[in-house]
Amino acid sequence: MKTYEMLYVLDSALADEAKDAFEAKFAAIVQDFNGKVLSTDKWGVKKLAYPIRYKTDGYYVLMTFEAESGVVKELDRVAGLSSEVLRRVITVKA
Repeated sequence: MKTYEMLYVLDSALADEAKDAFEAKFAAIVQDFNGKVLSTDKWGVKKLAYPIRYKTDGYYVLMTFEAESGVVKELDRVAGLSSEVLRRVITVKA
């Protein structure tokens, strides 16, 4: 298994419960693929470098996890279907 990092930006207007639900949802996907979430760092609301869907602020979360490569495709697919996720990037941690 490799170690990955997923940085995603949520709409800052979401309620705290909705933000926590996304964190739990992504962690559950990793665990469903027999992976392990190592850490979840909530960076909080930060100004975006440029407007995304007319939004200027975003809620940043960095999730570090160990998993097989198949989980990356599933996380990217699920995050892409959610309109509340403004941006996401998944990288292999060196």
